[in-house]
Amino acid sequence: MEAMQTSEAALETALKEHFGFDSFKGMQKEVIKSLMKGQDTFAIMPTGGGKSLCYQLPALLKDGTAIIISPLIALMKNQVDSIRSYGSNDNVAHFLNSSLNKSEITKVKEDVTNGNTKMLYLAPESLNKEENLEFLKSVTISFVAVDEAHCISEWGHDFRPEYRRIKEMIKGIDQDIPVMALTATATPKVQSDIQKNLGMSDAAVYKASFNRPNLFYEVRPKIDPVKQIIRFIKENQGKSGIIYCLSRKKVEEIASTLQVNGVNALPYHAGFDANSRSRHQDAFLMEDCDVIVATIAFGMGIDKPDVRFVIHYDMPKSLEGYYQETGRAGRDGGEGRCIAFYDYRDIEKLEKFMHGKPVAEQEVGRQLLEEVVSYAETAISRRKFLLNYFGEEWDEEHGEGAKMDDNSVNPKEKIEFKEQILILMRLIDTIKQRFKAKHIVNILVGKNTSEVSTYRHNNLAEFGIGKDTDERLWMAAIRQALVQGLLYKDIENYGLVKISEKGRAFMENPPESFIIFKDHDYSSDIANSEDILTNSKAGGSAMDEALFQLLKDLRKKIAKQKNVPPFVVFQDPSLQDMANQYPINMEELKNIQGVGQGKAMKFGRPFIELITNYVEENGIERPQDMVVKSVVNKSGKKVYIIQSIDRKIPLEDIASAKGMEFEDLIEELEHIVDSGTKVNIDYYIEDVVDEDRLEEVYDYFMEAETPDIDAALEELGDDDYTAEELRLVRIKFMSEVAN
Repeated sequence: MEAMQTSEAALETALKEHFGFDSFKGMQKEVIKSLMKGQDTFAIMPTGGGKSLCYQLPALLKDGTAIIISPLIALMKNQVDSIRSYGSNDNVAHFLNSSLNKSEITKVKEDVTNGNTKMLYLAPESLNKEENLEFLKSVTISFVAVDEAHCISEWGHDFRPEYRRIKEMIKGIDQDIPVMALTATATPKVQSDIQKNLGMSDAAVYKASFNRPNLFYEVRPKIDPVKQIIRFIKENQGKSGIIYCLSRKKVEEIASTLQVNGVNALPYHAGFDANSRSRHQDAFLMEDCDVIVATIAFGMGIDKPDVRFVIHYDMPKSLEGYYQETGRAGRDGGEGRCIAFYDYRDIEKLEKFMHGKPVAEQEVGRQLLEEVVSYAETAISRRKFLLNYFGEEWDEEHGEGAKMDDNSVNPKEKIEFKEQILILMRLIDTIKQRFKAKHIVNILVGKNTSEVSTYRHNNLAEFGIGKDTDERLWMAAIRQALVQGLLYKDIENYGLVKISEKGRAFMENPPESFIIFKDHDYSSDIANSEDILTNSKAGGSAMDEALFQLLKDLRKKIAKQKNVPPFVVFQDPSLQDMANQYPINMEELKNIQGVGQGKAMKFGRPFIELITNYVEENGIERPQDMVVKSVVNKSGKKVYIIQSIDRKIPLEDIASAKGMEFEDLIEELEHIVDSGTKVNIDYYIEDVVDEDRLEEVYDYFMEAETPDIDAALEELGDDDYTAEELRLVRIKFMSEVAN
C-alpha cells in the first residue's frame, strides 16, 4: 500500500477539526506520523496516555477502512460511541461481533463496502471466521491496529490463543497492510513477544513513561476488607470507583453488601448477559452508580476520566494486570487512590488453580505471581518498584510522583547490608548466574532443598553463610538490588538472576554503604486479625474497653447460670465487635461478627439490654453508619451443607459435591455452629473418633477457658489427637451446648 505523507501542520489541523484538541499529547504525533508513512508501528503508552487517538486520526485520514482488533465487546461499543460523539456520521465507525444480528451485520458490511466506514472494530475471534476474512479481502484496508496487544503474549496478564493467530489472519487478507500494536503495559519480555508474534520486528517502537504521578499506591493487610472498603467509600462519598475481585461470586457478594450498606454499587462480570453488562457500564459512565465491582479476568472497557479510586479486593495474577487496572484511576490527571488488599493465602489459592495446566504455563504463572508478592511485601517506593518492572528508571527523591505511596509516606526500617550484598553477588557468580532468587537464598540460609542437593550446592563454602539473617531479608536484598540495577533478570530465561555491568563495578569498587529496607510482614497482621479491631467510625476511636469489660462480666454470669464455659455464650471477637458497634436490637446484633440468628435468640436479649442502658447513660453516639449489614448467602452453600448433614451424607461427599477441600468444609461448619445453628454430625464422628476419646475431648471443652484448638492440642497431647478430630468434636460440642 502506498505510504501517505502528511505534514505536521495538516495533522494538527485534522486533530482540531475531528477531535477539537489544539495539540497532541506525549508521543501521539510521532506514532501517528510513523503509521501515516506506512511503517509498522508499536506504541507502548500507559492507560490515560491517549492510545486510541493514535489509530483513530490516521483511520480518518487514510483511504479505506482500518481494522481495530479489540478484546472486549464492551470496549468496542465504548470506542464506537466515543468516535461517533465527535460529530462524525454514525457510519464512520462500526463493530462486528457476536452481539449483532444478521441484518445489523449486513448493514455494517454495506457501509464498509461503500467506503463510509473508516474504522471497523473486530474481536480476534471474529477475524478468525472464514466469511469475515473473505469479506475483508474484497474491501480496501488502510491498516490493522491491535489494541491491548499484551493479550498476544503468554507473559501478559490475559493470555488469549486467538491473539496469537492475528499475524496469519492479516496475511490471509492478502493486501500489503501496515500493522500497529498498542498496549498500556509491557515489560521488555512482553514487548519482544508481541513483536515476534505479529511479525513486526522492524517496527518503529515508541515507549512513553509508565509513570502516572497522580496515582497514590497503597497495600493493606486483608483484615476485615469489606469493612475497610465501606469506610473508605463513606469517607469519599459521591466519588467514582472500581473494586476488582478474582471471582464472579465475590463480585456479586461484595456488590450486594455495598448496596445494603447504602453504597450505590453495581456488579459487572462476563457471566451477565450483554444487556446487563451494557446497562451497568452505562450507569457508571452516566454517574447513576458510584462504584462498579468487577472481575479482574474480564477487565473493563471503560473510558471514564474521573475514576477516583481503584480497590483490589484480591491481588491480581500479575503486575501487568495490576498496573493496567490501577491505571483506570485519575485519567484526567486528578486524584487517584489505588488500594490493594494482600494476604499470602490468596496467592496460595491462585497457585492451586494452576494445577492441571501445562507445565510451561504453570511456570509462567508462578513467576508472575512471585512479582506480585514482591510488590506487595516490598518496603521501597512502590512507584520505583513498578517502573523498574517495566524497564524504566526513576528517581524516588525528585521524580514526578515522589512520596505518592504508602512506603514513601511511612518508610520502613533501614538496614546496612553492604557486606551481605557482596556475599550474595559473589555467590551468584559462583553458581554461574543460572538460578532464581529463591534457590540463591536457600543456599545462603543453609536450606538443603532437593534442588540445592541435586546441584551439590550444599557443598559450597557459601552454604549456610547467611543463616543468621532472616531469609525474608535476603529476598528483600535481591529485590532491592534488582531495582537499583546491580542485578537483573534474564529476559529469555525469565527469573534467572544475573549481575549487571553496574553490579560488576559495585563488586570491584564497593561504596561505603548499601542500605536496604526491611520488607513488610503482613502474615503476622493476618494471623492476629482477631485481636485487631477495625474502627467502626470514620477516623474514630478504638474499642470501648469499659463496655467490653461489662459484656465479659455479663457473659460470665450467664455461663454460670447455664453451667457452660463463657465462650459457649459468645466468643471474644463477638464481644469486641459489640463494644465497637453498640447493637441495641436483634437485627443489629445479628450483624455482629460470629452472631447468627440462633445465637442472638438464645443469648442476645440481656446483652442488648445492657448495651442500650450503657449507650443512654453515657450519651454514646452510635457509629451506625459503619455497621456492616450482611446479605443472605446467595450461594446456598450453607443450606446445602445443613440439608446434606440432615440426610447423613458423609462429609467428604458434601465437600466434593461443592468443590471444596475437606478443610474448607470443616471451617464452614465451624462458622455455622459458632453463629448459633445446630447441626448433628454424630453419624460421622462415630466412625472417626472412638467413644472414650470423644468423651475426653467433650469434657475438656466443658471445662476449657477458650475454644482454641491449639490450646486443646497442647492440653490433650498432639501425639494422641489430630487437630481435625478436635475440630469435629468441638463442632458437636458447640452445636449441643451453645446452640
